Amino acid sequence: MADNDWKKRLGVVYSTNPDFKYEVEAEETAETLEPSRQKLIVSLDRRNRGGKQVTLVSGFIGKAEDLAELGRTLKVKCGVGGSAKDGEITIQGDFRDRVTALLQEMGYKAKRGN
Repeated sequence: MADNDWKKRLGVVYSTNPDFKYEVEAEETAETLEPSRQKLIVSLDRRNRGGKQVTLVSGFIGKAEDLAELGRTLKVKCGVGGSAKDGEITIQGDFRDRVTALLQEMGYKAKRGN
């Protein structure tokens, strides 16, 4: 049943070759770089948020689980809410200085964007 999953074969042209076997490409998982090799930018963002300010940490390279863990740590240290998705960490409020200092303590190369 798993060999005949039609959703994985969308966009494939029909083949009349009876020996044809469709091969699914394995998705590449991005390895998380060590903190000293990460270059994070901490900036303030107000776009599409109803005028509310959020601290945005961008530039993270790695797995979504590691991004979520870093986001969770920053949210706990700042005592506010936020989210971590699409390679960015969003912290509610203006915590640029504190987040930059926390990231540098953890060994990341972090700089304040704006």
